[in-house]
Amino acid sequence: MTFMIRAALAAVVAVGLAVPAAAQSVTQADIQRLQDNVFLAERDITQMPSRDSTRATQIRAELDELRDEVIYLKVKLRKEGSLSRAEFADVRDRIEDVRSRARGDAGRFSTAPAPAPAPATSAPAPARAQTGPGSTGAEVPAGTEIDVRLQNTLNSGTAQVEDRFEATTLVDLSVNGRVLIPAGSVMRGVVTAVEPGTRTNRTSRLTVSFDQVTVNNRSYPMRGTVTQAIEGAGIRGEATRAGAGAVVGGLIGAVLGGAKGAVLGVLIGGGGTIAATEGKEVDLPQGTVLRVRVDAPLQIQPAR
Repeated sequence: MTFMIRAALAAVVAVGLAVPAAAQSVTQADIQRLQDNVFLAERDITQMPSRDSTRATQIRAELDELRDEVIYLKVKLRKEGSLSRAEFADVRDRIEDVRSRARGDAGRFSTAPAPAPAPATSAPAPARAQTGPGSTGAEVPAGTEIDVRLQNTLNSGTAQVEDRFEATTLVDLSVNGRVLIPAGSVMRGVVTAVEPGTRTNRTSRLTVSFDQVTVNNRSYPMRGTVTQAIEGAGIRGEATRAGAGAVVGGLIGAVLGGAKGAVLGVLIGGGGTIAATEGKEVDLPQGTVLRVRVDAPLQIQPAR
């Protein structure tokens, strides 16, 4: 009898210890880590050898779906206040699998045996992006600001989470005398949150971010946050007047001369959230100029 009681107590204790782990809640910080991992996975894909272009395209398609799933989890967590740990873990593991395959590791879904390791004396050093003299790649530092013109209209009354949009850079962006992002390059953005104006909600909000820039027909992952919005009317020809290779940052002020292109009637807070007051919708018409801050170092392959 004593043995049975002890066994029962042990079972109760085991269940009690398991409940907190199973009930551990997913936080917005967890979702942010997923978004960071998506960014890293995109970078891994861009560093795949050119001979693997077909495989890279397939893996990138998987990653695009996972990126959308991460946004869905973020919205679900915000609206419902909770998220299944198993649902979170599934997306996390699939992102890690994409990263493993992009790096050439054996993914968790792979059935092929891992190749035998080469002798340490003959193993080549891993390829890394270089930024010094004679290197093949260069870096746009975190904190760099890029001015772009919207190619689509964004409105908090009609926009939906996960909507994609595009913007084009206004002038050449140069680092150390090298043009890394020419004027006219396309930056891809995504709507990450929307709060339309209502009778009870007098402050509409629209949150957007930029996750990709295409330079010379090659796409690079990026993390960009909007810090300023300016009306597009009255600033035609600014790229010509600013000239190629204009100084990084301060482009809007130089182009507008502090007079043309009034600041839009919106407020921009942390994380790129754009807010409008007095019951109006956030309205960014086509042609609006946005200042985008690069939030993580951006590796670019300069044109030769």
